[in-house]
Amino acid sequence: MSAKADPRALAAQALASVVAGQSLRAASDSSAAKIHDLRDRALLSALLHEGARWWLRFDVALDAMLERPLRERDADIRALLVLGLVQLQIMGMSDYAAVAATVEATRALRKSSFAGLVNALLRRWLREREARTAQLDREAATRTAHPRWLIEKLQFDWPEQAESILAANNAPAPLWLRVNRRRVARADFVAQLHAAGIGCQLPQAEPDALVLDASRDVTALPGYAQGFFSVQDGAAQQAAILLDLHAGQRVLDACAAPGGKSAHILETADVELTALDSDARRLPRLRENLARLGLTADVRTGDAAVPHDWWDGKPFDRILLDAPCSATGIIRRQPDVKLHRRADDIPALVATQARLLDALWPLLGRGGRLVYATCSVLADENASQIAAFVQRHPDARAVAAPLAWHAAGAGRQNLPGESGMDGFFYALVDKHN
Repeated sequence: MSAKADPRALAAQALASVVAGQSLRAASDSSAAKIHDLRDRALLSALLHEGARWWLRFDVALDAMLERPLRERDADIRALLVLGLVQLQIMGMSDYAAVAATVEATRALRKSSFAGLVNALLRRWLREREARTAQLDREAATRTAHPRWLIEKLQFDWPEQAESILAANNAPAPLWLRVNRRRVARADFVAQLHAAGIGCQLPQAEPDALVLDASRDVTALPGYAQGFFSVQDGAAQQAAILLDLHAGQRVLDACAAPGGKSAHILETADVELTALDSDARRLPRLRENLARLGLTADVRTGDAAVPHDWWDGKPFDRILLDAPCSATGIIRRQPDVKLHRRADDIPALVATQARLLDALWPLLGRGGRLVYATCSVLADENASQIAAFVQRHPDARAVAAPLAWHAAGAGRQNLPGESGMDGFFYALVDKHN
């Protein structure tokens, strides 16, 4: 069997790339393209996400069992061993099947000389796992599979909720959809799903949202090609609501790609939307998403921090700044954040957010509203950021967002897993007349 056909071998190669710095999304997409069987593709995705999620636990366990370190060129074998432990401890696979299939993957990787090592280490884990699990659980970093800096930051910012945040980050996220109200009523779309044997839940407080009972390939759902829905977490769906949109307004989505919030804005009201992003490589996907949904915007490449390069001088009535952030609120969806984010990234992100806020504020007309959003749970990026911004701008007035979330300074914070949603922060800032 070639690595192209073996989901475990492909997952090991992809996971080694993620640990080396590649994004989980990029690694997953490139690996999935090599598999045509939908069940094998689902297994690949599950292995890769759980491997990234639990790497910081089982990589340490592996170090304790290896008699000598693996060579750098055998990073795929190290990743395969971690995936073997993940199958045994996290994914609930039978011991025999997990061990046998993981050993077989060494041949798909063309490294059959490691078959004996893989077999021996996984069987040793099975004999000793109670003691080894207890050892791993003694340290917070290996118990929760989070970097120490992030654990300490969560304990400081959210002392009462830190443990629940860490636990939520290690649970797979549900699949939320946003129904395109311009194409179909939510009730009619739900009826189509039920007719196809697909179950879902309807969150009462989210007018356009539904949550599927199980994750699946969304491109195979009824109405995908017709633009009946988009994938978007319930927390992210609050952005368009909080903008308080009305027909005829000029609206700026300042960091728009891949376009989920831009689309929701256009589905909500007949506005004149500028969808801006600094990375031209991300705009084709944004345009494709809008086209599938039957929506139109002025899509531009531009740095929101340098408005004179792209702004026409006409004030906006609404501005959405979904700011670059640590992504510490969406770790359950992007577990590679635990591997790639560093403590010294945060000051640079905070500086970027402040620069964007200050650059965009003059573009907002009198009586207008700026919605500041992040998928972070860190106070430096959220409550402290907005407090400093309002202090710098006397004409800025923070308004309490109508959300039953945690108060976080002048904003509101949802923590990972609460109401089934991602960790998200919103602050509303109105400009005095």
